Amino acid sequence: MRLLITRPEAEAAAFSAQLEALGHSVVAEPLLQMELLPIENRALEGTTALIVTSRNGVRALAQSQAFDTARKLPMIAVGPGTASLARELGFSDIVTGPGTGAELVPIITAQSGSLGGEFAHLRGDVVAFDLKEALAAHGIAVREIAAYRSKPAGALTPQTQALLQNQELDAVILMSPRTGAIFTELVKASGLEAPARDLVLLCLSPAVAAAVKPLSPNKIEVAESPNLEAMLSVVARVATLWSGV
Repeated sequence: MRLLITRPEAEAAAFSAQLEALGHSVVAEPLLQMELLPIENRALEGTTALIVTSRNGVRALAQSQAFDTARKLPMIAVGPGTASLARELGFSDIVTGPGTGAELVPIITAQSGSLGGEFAHLRGDVVAFDLKEALAAHGIAVREIAAYRSKPAGALTPQTQALLQNQELDAVILMSPRTGAIFTELVKASGLEAPARDLVLLCLSPAVAAAVKPLSPNKIEVAESPNLEAMLSVVARVATLWSGV
């Protein structure tokens, strides 16, 4: 298939390589630009465990003053991809969640008895789910640490606009509600709703699917779980149908 992926640049390269190895043609259109923020060592003082809800939180820790301190703390990672990167960068005591912040609540609640103290949540400037508020309802203290911020793309690239206009894409991969909303906004701003309507929109979760509903797409496919492996399964399933096999 001819795929457009909308992940930030740091994730887009590896994901493109995976898709191309499966025989797909891939165009990258990062809809968010990520900036990692400095984290001082004292930011983690008094905390007993880390909560990381994005690979960007792990990357920010790895380049920060707090890295040596952070590696000694247990980590609760939002999903398999984030946990895998954390292991590659030297973290070892990791509990892995299914893929969303909301799904971490019962996991953190179960862990809070043994870990005690205050959790440190490495987060971005925009979050889809207020984890601190949700955990406060269970009497769990969370210290939020700004680890990265994101800047949305102001327009689709001329290349992507031309591909959409000429119907040279089969599907778009959307991995977060925010990128879904940005894609919707930029398609409308470019006047490309009609060709975009014929694309298969491959969405990581129902929340992502909801974000692209204003485009009135003819076909939306949602991953069974909010993680990369499930998204690759969706791509494979759609590719089989698309090829007529």
